[in-house]
Amino acid sequence: MGRYDKSDEMLKRALKTIPLGSQTFSKSKVQFAPGSSPLFLSHGKGSRVWDVDGNEYLDFVNGLLPVLLGYCDPDVDNAVKEQLGKGVSFSLATELEIELAETLVDIIPCAEMVRFGKNGSDVTAGAIRLARHVTGKEHVAVCGYHGWQDWYIGSTSMNGGVPKGVRSLTHTFTYNNIESLEKLFSENSHGYAAVIMEPMNVEEPKDGFLQKVKDLAHRNGALFILDEIITGFRFHLGGAQTLYGVTPDLATFGKSMANGFPVSAVVGRAEYMKEMANIFFSFTFGGEALSIAAALAVIKKMKREPVIETLHKRGSEIFDGVSRLIGENGLEKVISIKGKPCWSLLQFSDTEVCDSWTVKSLFLQEMFEKGILTIGSNNMSYAHSSEDVAKALDAYVSAMKKISDGLKTGKIAKMLKAEPIRPLFKVR
Repeated sequence: MGRYDKSDEMLKRALKTIPLGSQTFSKSKVQFAPGSSPLFLSHGKGSRVWDVDGNEYLDFVNGLLPVLLGYCDPDVDNAVKEQLGKGVSFSLATELEIELAETLVDIIPCAEMVRFGKNGSDVTAGAIRLARHVTGKEHVAVCGYHGWQDWYIGSTSMNGGVPKGVRSLTHTFTYNNIESLEKLFSENSHGYAAVIMEPMNVEEPKDGFLQKVKDLAHRNGALFILDEIITGFRFHLGGAQTLYGVTPDLATFGKSMANGFPVSAVVGRAEYMKEMANIFFSFTFGGEALSIAAALAVIKKMKREPVIETLHKRGSEIFDGVSRLIGENGLEKVISIKGKPCWSLLQFSDTEVCDSWTVKSLFLQEMFEKGILTIGSNNMSYAHSSEDVAKALDAYVSAMKKISDGLKTGKIAKMLKAEPIRPLFKVR
């Protein structure tokens, strides 16, 4: 029996009825190469997950960041169980919706009013629709990843099915390069409804970049929107806007908000948010009670326990350890680690021997075999212990040595047990 036999069999079964075999690109065979990767998980607890073949992993993907506290966190699960006994989706709004909205207004600087969605894409699209409504303009400037909806994804290479007219309304600018945004404004006589950006991904904002973007947006009559789907509840309880001291007009939150339960939020200044009543932003499951109860439990736990501090502490141990191992193995031109300790990312470069995707594929293959589930990032959870960090770094030792040896011998491609993964599209 091979290590991933059941996963491979299940993929064949899934592909008969599910395109890609998964609901999410980054959880599919696009990211996890069949034959050298786990493809389906059965359950999780704390910092660990188990695949359908029975292999155990320390999870550093955490559902693509939503699992902030760890799988089956008792405080969150108990809150959900209690609400489950009362009901899930109701025929009218519930007090829970008011309670979570009031809580977000209390902790997020820009939040004066709140509306809920289920995914990050819901609320980023809602924020853009709102900005277009209140400004009367249509064009949007973007920096980062903002979801699957037409208005954004049309600006990427994955623009199939998006009308050209929609694609023409979204324009990208470069992080930490204010001139690239100035150029957009100077070239577009129609004006912009909004500038939306991730406050940080692989780089820290430099030289007051966020404030410069906000000022430039306002000078040109555009709303300044921070996409905090990733940074919210992970970088700081009040989001990156609290951490960096720059308050946007609108902001979007999701992912880590409810420890894996589906809920997101668009928040912002009341003068704009009131106009939500005049655009169509409405979901059957927008007020679904289990996810809202989970979000309230997450926030309560974060207020009473050192969640953020622990994410940064454990993440720093990994960040520093990986940086050291890159140097010890002479891989500085091939691999780098970027981002915040609570969410750090490895970046792979092409070499004379092979391309970056071959290097990354070998890295993933080795980490999986050592019992570490990763996609080349360290998505920390509160459940990760010092022992977990030590085990992860041991796996990094093995993976880095293997990559170094493969590059030295020129046989790195032959070390792969499956075809290398290939890029979907690049946004960072």
